[in-house]
Amino acid sequence: MWVLFSIIALLCWSGSDLFSKIGCRDARDKYSHLKMVMAVGVVMGLHAAYEVFVGGTVINLDIILTYLPVSILYILSMAMGYVGLRYIELSISSPICNSSGALVAVLAILFDGIAGYSPLALFAVALVCVGAVGLGVVEAREDDELRIERQKASNYKYTKSFMALAMPAAYCVLDAAGTFADSRVLEIISRTVEDYEASANVAYELTFLATGIGCLVYLLARREKFTFKAELPKYVGAACETVGQLFYIYALADEEHVMMSAPIISAYCVASVLWSRLFLKEKLSWKHYLMIGFVVAGIVILGIYDI
Repeated sequence: MWVLFSIIALLCWSGSDLFSKIGCRDARDKYSHLKMVMAVGVVMGLHAAYEVFVGGTVINLDIILTYLPVSILYILSMAMGYVGLRYIELSISSPICNSSGALVAVLAILFDGIAGYSPLALFAVALVCVGAVGLGVVEAREDDELRIERQKASNYKYTKSFMALAMPAAYCVLDAAGTFADSRVLEIISRTVEDYEASANVAYELTFLATGIGCLVYLLARREKFTFKAELPKYVGAACETVGQLFYIYALADEEHVMMSAPIISAYCVASVLWSRLFLKEKLSWKHYLMIGFVVAGIVILGIYDI
């Protein structure tokens, strides 16, 4: 079953990228990112309720407050990513965002030293860093006429802007900071709760729900309108994100096959690039795809090494 679970996780997370892009790509809707946060908050809130009332997960105010700094970093990173989807192709945004794992390794090396990392792992980190930075350089230096030419068949046209690269980069940094802090905060929670990972996840989901409610209150105060057609992709993307997380946990629970399931799931940004080419008609230059290849190769190697 691990193969099925891994493929479902890959499809769900890449599907979340696709539908989040569809829900947030309209630059005329300046609140699309807040609506996306609200959608994710609703879905995560429902899942948290199931975990608490059906699954029996332990949760209290102390756990929520202890995990709050990590929750804030993760939620801010996702919000930055949603803002960025208005300004840049998903084919570029997804690989940059998914480079956060390499940044976590860089932080770990800076704080804990290089000992314990194999040459292959260090090579993978270097690959991801070169690919992510290279994507930004290629995007920033691309000739405007070439950009217009390759975007002719695309559903949306994009121009060079600071926001286009700043938002995915902000996601990468904030997500890496959240991941880096995660293990340290989980250590604290583990002293009081047996199934501390489930409790921390529920704390995160409830914080996301509270953030979503805050976004709803703000949008209603601004008299913002909601339409079923515009909001549906956001909720599909939010559902894909949550379901993908569940199957990710199921796939890695099969410890005998983690060596094979982790790389499959780690490569979901490849599927995101494929969906953006098929459904959003995004077309990149060979330089873009070369840098994406570096990122993907590094992520897959890190997925194997992280077992």
